[in-house]
Amino acid sequence: MKRALIAMSGGVDSAAAAILMQDAGYECIGATMKLIAGGGSRCCSLSDINDARNAAWKLGIPHYVLNYTEAFTRHVIEPFVEAYERGETPNPCIECNRHLKFSLLRRRMLELEAETLVTGHYAQTEQSGGRFLLKKGIDPKKDQSYVLYTMKQEELSHTVFPLGNLTKAEVRDLAAARNLGISGKKESQDICFVEDGDYASFIEAYTGRRSPEGNITDTEGRVLGRHRGLIRYTLGQRRGLGIAGNTPVYAAAKNITGNTLVAGKESSLYTKTLSAHEVNLIACENLFCPLRLGVKTRYLQKESFAMVEQTGPDTIRVEFEKPQRALTPGQAAVFYDGDVVVGGGTIS
Repeated sequence: MKRALIAMSGGVDSAAAAILMQDAGYECIGATMKLIAGGGSRCCSLSDINDARNAAWKLGIPHYVLNYTEAFTRHVIEPFVEAYERGETPNPCIECNRHLKFSLLRRRMLELEAETLVTGHYAQTEQSGGRFLLKKGIDPKKDQSYVLYTMKQEELSHTVFPLGNLTKAEVRDLAAARNLGISGKKESQDICFVEDGDYASFIEAYTGRRSPEGNITDTEGRVLGRHRGLIRYTLGQRRGLGIAGNTPVYAAAKNITGNTLVAGKESSLYTKTLSAHEVNLIACENLFCPLRLGVKTRYLQKESFAMVEQTGPDTIRVEFEKPQRALTPGQAAVFYDGDVVVGGGTIS
């Protein structure tokens, strides 16, 4: 019998994934990653671990809790803090997938002599022309292919996403039919290790350093007011600037060296080009010529068409057909050909 390691978060999605793999004839083993010491986070909490354990018990499969707190701190929390202090806005879910789910957890899969790693992501895989492809999930409201763009061919070859062809409603119905007790459980939102959503306070507490106040200037360098620390602002932000005037102004840029927040009219937020680094291509080895692809620069947005050109081994330049609002360093730019993920990288 084929064996699968199921990444069980304690939520309905991963439990439903376990059900589907059981029904497909796999011998299933459940594994929950403990990522935060103390268990008080928004996900992977002690309560979530218990929910995962109970679901595994009801399904009759063994369940393990894997302590990855040190690796999570090193690969996710510390880079998150460092990126914010550089003036970037990182996506820690992408780094968790890159370094933990499809690296450490995949290693554990091999140790348990399983052939397949299973997660509850809403995405699909397909083998075509000698390559493994990553594709969108069919539910546009739940598609999670954006946060999976770092996956390599070897990882894709041993990974299954059973929920890719289901809607969220169908997944909840599946869990309810098996009486797992979590079919109505709310989804975790925002960043898991920041309990109250206050990123700036978390970073200051973690580092022991207060983000210094500084000037807010317009695009010409004229002082408009004072900011409360650059880590408290995101490009495109309007609320919280504390600047009165007849014309609304927005956070348009951060000058880390001068500790200055640049504010401008909404028109100043739009640009047609970006560069990305740490690029990972899935659908091909290299882009040998510029391609017209759909590009997402935020998780919850539709793609916009652009010409995507590879400029180095792991760098890409993107030129959009229409100007894009608040392209933010540290976020991911992910490239699509229809429902196929071509690849992606970090906005420079």
